[in-house]
Amino acid sequence: MAVTVTSYNLEEATKSGLTLVDFWAPWCGPCKMMEPVLENLEQKYGDQIHFGKLNVDHHAETAKEFKVMSIPALVLFKDGKAIEKVTGYYPKEKLEKYIEKKITENESK
Repeated sequence: MAVTVTSYNLEEATKSGLTLVDFWAPWCGPCKMMEPVLENLEQKYGDQIHFGKLNVDHHAETAKEFKVMSIPALVLFKDGKAIEKVTGYYPKEKLEKYIEKKITENESK
């Protein structure tokens, strides 16, 4: 299950390896559509990449810090540093290819 990420535990939640943090809000329709996609991908890739969720309504300053202007937004962290951001709804197949690519890139470094 994805870790609930907050302003207070973000550093700890993202400090090692790859972590994909979903910036979302409960009122966001596309965010709700992404939820089962991310849950499915976490089941498949959870041993290679960590998953987290950050509610932008409760942690607006953190969203601002990472320049999240629209949601859903997925911020990819590597060893505690944000390295990439993608915004908008991603179908499962597209997001799965993205995750596989990032895992492969990480393993080859």
